[in-house]
Amino acid sequence: MASAFQAIWESTGIYSLVNDPELLIKTLIMYVIVGVLVYLAIVKGFEPLLLIPIAVGMLLANLPGAALFHKDLFISTDPNFHLMIQDVINHGGLIDFLYLGVKLGIYPSLIFLGVGAMTDFSPLIADPKRLFMGATAQLGVFVAFFGALLLGFTEAEAAAIGIIGGADGPTAILVTKTLAPHLLGAIAIAAYSYMALIPMIQPPFMRLLTTKKERAIKMGQLRSVSKLELVAFPIIVVTIVALILPDAAPLIGFLMFGNLLTVSGVTDRISKTAQNELMNIVTIFLGVSVGATADAASFLSFDTLKIIALGLTAFCISTCGGLLGGKLMCWLTHGKINPLIGSAGVSAVPMAARVAQKVGREENPDNYLLMHAMGPNVAGVIGSAVAAGVFLSLFK
Repeated sequence: MASAFQAIWESTGIYSLVNDPELLIKTLIMYVIVGVLVYLAIVKGFEPLLLIPIAVGMLLANLPGAALFHKDLFISTDPNFHLMIQDVINHGGLIDFLYLGVKLGIYPSLIFLGVGAMTDFSPLIADPKRLFMGATAQLGVFVAFFGALLLGFTEAEAAAIGIIGGADGPTAILVTKTLAPHLLGAIAIAAYSYMALIPMIQPPFMRLLTTKKERAIKMGQLRSVSKLELVAFPIIVVTIVALILPDAAPLIGFLMFGNLLTVSGVTDRISKTAQNELMNIVTIFLGVSVGATADAASFLSFDTLKIIALGLTAFCISTCGGLLGGKLMCWLTHGKINPLIGSAGVSAVPMAARVAQKVGREENPDNYLLMHAMGPNVAGVIGSAVAAGVFLSLFK
């Protein structure tokens, strides 16, 4: 009987922690990080639909002895390593099967399908020159890329880190799972954390780079967009982008497919499914899978700190790039464009547009910038997918 109790005790996670002080310290640190993510999601309301699943995935991955996720089945530093589906079937568990959706690039594209179905592209169609602000808001992506190279990361790793500056979680995941899967936990958590903190990060830069007069600019009403334009836009965009950058086709293709489902007016049931049930299911699977990659052994490293710092830098510079693009457009149009909408050029839809609206109304209560900011916001989604396509074509 004593030997049976001894065997049970030695099989517990508590026994593992008690007999390995280093594991105990690292595990406790990971639990603190999990607690911070849950606090941001529940108390502060920052991206709860994603941060809670990610936190749960991290918690499950850091339960000593549970072995709920087997990273060695998917991630290796061996350049000749190949994913063996049969090994996952034979030796994998629940989270291993869920992670296949990340590894095979399924979840990011399905998320883009839902985003496309929920997004109104008419502000961008009504004023295509707002693509410029979406492009300038990708500045942080390339600054962070070169910064990562200077800090000793490989080109593929630097590309994965740089894409955080696009403020697009699914895009960051797609690039990272292809170019630097061993960094997926750190990059995904950095990307989604900074997306959640947009209301805190962006306003100081918006006030720093614009004047009170510029922030108070009241923009005119956008022209109405015909149904023909709404239907033609996604088809034209996906065709042009996919022909130039085939690696961007999965993201752009599903983004535009989702939008076409909505604007066509004849697939309401599918559009609503993409926006709600499918989006919610994939969000759960994606969050738990990504969170599970953040185990203590790989996450608690100096490289993670560098990634978090580079990600924040990229995000801030992208915000500044969009604002400077907005200021240039304001000057070129003789004050008809409020430069605040340039900050929405980062592709966090629609949160970045809402922040532009909030800051604009602080200076002019009659200001209504939300629909105007959606133009650069949508352009940023396209821009981040294009940046991802460039990185994948260069370093895959």
